[in-house]
Amino acid sequence: MTDAVNTSVESSVKRIASLLQDSIDVKQRLLADKAMLSRIADVAQSCVEALQAKNKLLLAGNGGSASDAQHIAAELVGRFELERAGLPAMALTTNASQLTALSNDYGYEAVFSRQLQAFAKKGDVFFGLSTSGNSANIVAAAEVAKARGMIVIGMTGESGGKLDALCDICLKVPSDNTARIQEAHITIGHILCALIEGALVS
Repeated sequence: MTDAVNTSVESSVKRIASLLQDSIDVKQRLLADKAMLSRIADVAQSCVEALQAKNKLLLAGNGGSASDAQHIAAELVGRFELERAGLPAMALTTNASQLTALSNDYGYEAVFSRQLQAFAKKGDVFFGLSTSGNSANIVAAAEVAKARGMIVIGMTGESGGKLDALCDICLKVPSDNTARIQEAHITIGHILCALIEGALVS
């Protein structure tokens, strides 16, 4: 390889190492935060109790957070690590006809809250994923969820945004970088799946 190519590779390797270290640092901060670990355990227990009472979990987010919502729901409806019956979890981000109809007729702010009006009941759990905590459609959905007597769980970045005040529990990742927050959200999501599944199977 030429010197220019070697320099480019070395630069990329340093950048990769830096990004990995940034991701690790966020998770290390989560690990060191005992109150946060306790909140994650409380969320898992709330989900277990809701599922045992024949309630369901409803999840929503935008962009990468929509993918995280779908990922977590899929692990619960399918399986995470243990063989078991499917669990009633649904991402509100997957029906293109519904999403486009609601956006067209009511505005994008209503795409999740309108679905909660249709599908949710008291005792269900709503997960609102928003790295800023200020996504208007997630905040609107949390307001509907709270009014319906649902358990409201937020997954945000370190500020919590407007969503924080609407949550029964808000899991605030200690970062303001969108990518790092989303990486931590899916890690927390996997932990929740493991705890929920373990409690219901054992």
